[in-house]
Amino acid sequence: MNLFGDGLDAAVHKAFTRPAPKSAPAQMRYLVRQLKGTGAVAQMLRISQRTVERYVKDQIRKPRPDLAARLDREVKKRWQPQIRARARQKAATTGGIVIDTRARLGYTAPIGSTDQDRIRHLTVALPPQYAARLFDAQQAGADDQRLKEIAAEAIKEVYFQDSGRRAGQLEEVRFTDIEHLEFDL
Repeated sequence: MNLFGDGLDAAVHKAFTRPAPKSAPAQMRYLVRQLKGTGAVAQMLRISQRTVERYVKDQIRKPRPDLAARLDREVKKRWQPQIRARARQKAATTGGIVIDTRARLGYTAPIGSTDQDRIRHLTVALPPQYAARLFDAQQAGADDQRLKEIAAEAIKEVYFQDSGRRAGQLEEVRFTDIEHLEFDL
């Protein structure tokens, strides 16, 4: 499960101006138009070309659950690329991104401070530079661990250090046992 990557994608999907196709035949026709042929769609979805043609002609309407999930994921990955790019650009330059999480958060600090990990529910507005780092890392193919490190660094700066106004000696924030994670632009 790719928690951070899927969360960032879901936040960007909220910016769509039209809903993506819902039925399997409509999704298949969309993919055939995007990839310019049934052969490429069949290869991408790991099904036969004849099956793709039958979906396009409405001869098959209900896919297997695993095929339905792959079909939905591929359509959403390609749906409204300019709207997606514009939403990412706005978050990375002016708007920032909001992270809503319920997770175990703790930190490493000098001796004498209370650095015990505990479950916290945070809703924090991250500045645009962290949104840009998250989206850039996601585009570069970073794994969930790298995205979690960037988010932990952002939470350290914004929540624990209040943009440099407190807790200056804070060294590292631990971000574990994630129960809930959601991003919003």
